[in-house]
Amino acid sequence: MIRFVVCLLLKGGVLLGPSAIGRSERFLKTVFPKQSLTVLDTLASVGLIFFLFLVGMELDLRAIRRTGQRALAIAIAGISLPFVMGIGTSVILRHTVAKGVPEAPFLVFMGVALSITAFPVLARILAELKLLTTDLGRMAMSAAAVNDVAAWILLALAIALSGSGSPLVSLWVLLSGVGFVAFVVIFVRPVLDWMARRSPEGEPVNEMFICATLATVLAAGFITDTIGIHALFGAFIVGVVVPKEGPFAGVLIEKLEDLISGLFLPLYFVSSGLKTNVATISGGESWALLALVICTACLGKICGTVIVSLLVKVPAREAIALGFLMNTKGLVELIVLNIGKDRKVLNDETFAILVLMALVTTFLTTPIVMAIYKPARRSAPYKHRTIQRNDTDSELRVLACFHGSRNIPTMINLIESSRGIRRRGITVYAMHLMELSERSSAIFMVHKARLNGLPFWNRKGDSDNGADHLVIAFQAYQQLSNVSVRPMIAISDLETMHEDIITSADQKRAAFILLPFHKLQQIDGSMESIGHAYHLINRRVLRRAPCSVGILVDRGLGGTAQVVASEVSYTVATLFFGGRDDREALAYAARMAEHPGIQLIVVRFIPPQTGNLFLEGSRDGGSVTIIVDANEISADDACITEFRDKVLASNESIRYDDKVVGSRAEIIAAIKSIGRCNLFLVGQAPPTMVLSEKADSPELGPVGSYLASSEFSTATSVLVIKQHDPTADPPDPEDDGAEIYDEPDTPTTDLSRH
Repeated sequence: MIRFVVCLLLKGGVLLGPSAIGRSERFLKTVFPKQSLTVLDTLASVGLIFFLFLVGMELDLRAIRRTGQRALAIAIAGISLPFVMGIGTSVILRHTVAKGVPEAPFLVFMGVALSITAFPVLARILAELKLLTTDLGRMAMSAAAVNDVAAWILLALAIALSGSGSPLVSLWVLLSGVGFVAFVVIFVRPVLDWMARRSPEGEPVNEMFICATLATVLAAGFITDTIGIHALFGAFIVGVVVPKEGPFAGVLIEKLEDLISGLFLPLYFVSSGLKTNVATISGGESWALLALVICTACLGKICGTVIVSLLVKVPAREAIALGFLMNTKGLVELIVLNIGKDRKVLNDETFAILVLMALVTTFLTTPIVMAIYKPARRSAPYKHRTIQRNDTDSELRVLACFHGSRNIPTMINLIESSRGIRRRGITVYAMHLMELSERSSAIFMVHKARLNGLPFWNRKGDSDNGADHLVIAFQAYQQLSNVSVRPMIAISDLETMHEDIITSADQKRAAFILLPFHKLQQIDGSMESIGHAYHLINRRVLRRAPCSVGILVDRGLGGTAQVVASEVSYTVATLFFGGRDDREALAYAARMAEHPGIQLIVVRFIPPQTGNLFLEGSRDGGSVTIIVDANEISADDACITEFRDKVLASNESIRYDDKVVGSRAEIIAAIKSIGRCNLFLVGQAPPTMVLSEKADSPELGPVGSYLASSEFSTATSVLVIKQHDPTADPPDPEDDGAEIYDEPDTPTTDLSRH
């Protein structure tokens, strides 16, 4: 939240204006000479128009129509009481720091400024607090959407009143605005619907449609500006009526958001910031008025929301949290204030007071809501948290996570190879991990997730409602197989995305979490990271998962497309060194071996029986010996015996070998002697030495790191498995998992057992 407030200050241009750096005349003349301000203002206005078009696209009228009576009542109360209190505050301001401003527009502007709720900022705060998937989050989003529409209507009224002193002119402006809205709904919307229908899934959107829509946005802005309402209203109305179904809206957002958010919109706030001087708040009277405005804004919004929430039977803690959430301000608030300043409704001191009010109220939201309301997410305990189990006929629940389309073919092919022949089979929860960023597309996805059932997409028929094409791939696979697939979407920032994965695994009673490796293979065979944040997600999940975890190093298992069941033909190799992780990998391999298209190779590595063997190649000339607990040795022997008796004896497609090895070179030679295969299954922490000279992904373990390196292979996928250990110490809540896999000082260790 601190980062957001700093971003707000920067975007608002406050730090560049006369409030801070701009106090230096030399700086202003050098960086912002007078002859450049005309160009800056022009570009800023264009950026504002298209930004409001994106804001309009974030509002879904269907969601507002579906708003329940409770959320509607909360929204009305959340805007009515602060609006009335804002009018009361405006009377005090007009007699102190705002003398001489037009009365009626100032009253309405103050009411709007105190009653508005920043819908995009609220969505991001809910996601940050993990409340987006709760009843509280759903109610807050619904109420904020209604609040947003009402605020824009009131703002249009304020602008109409500020245009001229004549009531007839103001009435004409309002009627013309209503006529413009009717024109857009009757004539423009059907054309946009036609464009959306002509843009089916899987095909590129016609560039003429994009150009025509953007031209319509500019034309609408010109018309509303000519009418006497600000140009941004035309763009906003066009954004609202753009069809949200299908790829058309998504492509529009993709074309605009980076350019607008990264370049044009900051120019608008720089332009406004150069005219803003927070230092005008000076003296006891000004600071007292600032405190009054902040208290009035908070009391009106919070009290109105809380009182009505309690009347509609919302629990007290949720009602208070909802009140603070609805008090969120943001960039749209700054736009409203800038419009008021441009219209001479707000003077410099009043503008500065309202800007600081917006910053303070937004800054307070997150810590207060966290202190008041943090829903319990503990699910009921469940039995099967590992793949290895006594009840082999029980259902296997897998949470398969993916970031993008490149992960999907290999994951589907792996799931198809793992479905087995057991009576209850396998259930897959396919979770699309989406980053919630400052981009408009992220809020667009929040809308979809909210409309299709929180916390995730998990309903039938979503493909007819503009569902995620990546999720549709899993839905199509379900139709062609006996595997039960339940699509999901997690929308979160990368810092806390692991919490969504862990919570979902616990709630769905998953026995296995399947994660994609944070590196993708390039054309030349090298592995390139998609980002350190994704690396940390995997580490944190490994640290805190409530069940077994697998990290899949994707090198194209089955190619770049899904392979039908009758054409599956893979060779899978399992390397067994010992330990609980290797036993889990062997259990998964046994399940894969049930598929008729899978040829399984199991290699057990056995240390020499002639006492301790000191290994060569350590950095300090010494060696390290691994001591394996006797119980672990017994468990390994029992696991191998059971595998031989129950699986190997009844399946001729399985090959089993014992390899006696005592050094790194011997282990590597034994692995390479296996020959060509499609997939390696290995444990995450087997009792063996580090095989790779350079291991930058220690969470894969000593064997997995070597198999994932380009020095070994560029064609074989690797699945590294860590078994859930119920006896392990619970992780420290303050430990983010970033440093839990530090490599040892000595990179080579002994395989000997004692």
